Amino acid sequence: MPTAREALLDAALAALAHRPWSTVRMADLAAAARVSRQTLYNEFGSKEGLARALVRREADAYLVGVRRLLTASAPPERNLVDLAEWTVTRAAARPVLRALLTGAWSDRLPAPRPARPGARPAAAPAQRRADEGPPAPGELVAAAVACAGEEWAAGCELAVRLALSHVVAPEPPGADGQWVEPDNWSPITPRMTSVIETILSVETRSPRNTMP
Repeated sequence: MPTAREALLDAALAALAHRPWSTVRMADLAAAARVSRQTLYNEFGSKEGLARALVRREADAYLVGVRRLLTASAPPERNLVDLAEWTVTRAAARPVLRALLTGAWSDRLPAPRPARPGARPAAAPAQRRADEGPPAPGELVAAAVACAGEEWAAGCELAVRLALSHVVAPEPPGADGQWVEPDNWSPITPRMTSVIETILSVETRSPRNTMP
């Protein structure tokens, strides 16, 4: 059974699927999670604190998935290809993760700002961590690469960056200077999967053990 904190985060994520973050009401989230508004504020402090927690959970969940795929009982090259495909699919389905990986935040999403300097620390340890602010795209990629270990780090970085270049890179800004989300996010193609697997099978066995 999920905790009140997880239920509230789930409710917030579900609300984002239907409306912009600016129109999401804390009272509605508390009702959806079947907890009191006081419990919501005890956990997150404010709507901004809830936003930071939601963004941090997306980053953490992505890294948990990375570790799971990299430790699967398959050849390491296959695991890295699976990681690339999964990154594409998950980023396509989860706008907050897509923004974390690319830095392209739309006005529909929570603003990923850390807590104000000097603000009173949150009571919950998980919230204190969230209040530090989300990782930058490069930091999240580096954390994913660190999950692979030294031997496969170069291949992991290649897999993640190829995946991001395939589906997550934003289109050029529109006339108003704002990033415009594409109509759809194409899944990674079988041909690209084959290319990734071929590159990894060569590069990860190179005596240099580094990507060019």
